[in-house]
Amino acid sequence: MRFLGINIPDNKRAEISLTYIYGVGRTLSKKILEATKVDMNKRMKDVEPTELNKIKEFIEKNYKVEGDLRQIVKQNIKLMQELKTYRGNRHSRRLPVRGQRTKTNSRTVRGNVRKTAGSGKRSVELK
Repeated sequence: MRFLGINIPDNKRAEISLTYIYGVGRTLSKKILEATKVDMNKRMKDVEPTELNKIKEFIEKNYKVEGDLRQIVKQNIKLMQELKTYRGNRHSRRLPVRGQRTKTNSRTVRGNVRKTAGSGKRSVELK
């Protein structure tokens, strides 16, 4: 099912399905469903079109999601880089930003680069 330009799973509960939208987590999806008076235990395929329109209008009116939110986050990162803040430098160097250790375990940010040396011995070719 397409909803706000995103493919949302039909067979999951409404509370969980809304979290597929960028910028909507569990708590926000609960707030949205309570405000629009839609049962959060309903499957998305069972939600009526009128209820879907209510949800869509509520999200568009009250929250920034998807493209708008991504754009705002990008602008914030760009601003930090231009101001040469610590976090901006970390972003531009593609290193972890939030204080994680980097001697090991920073694979997700740097990419899965494994620079490991062998035992130190070179295998000698037989002649």
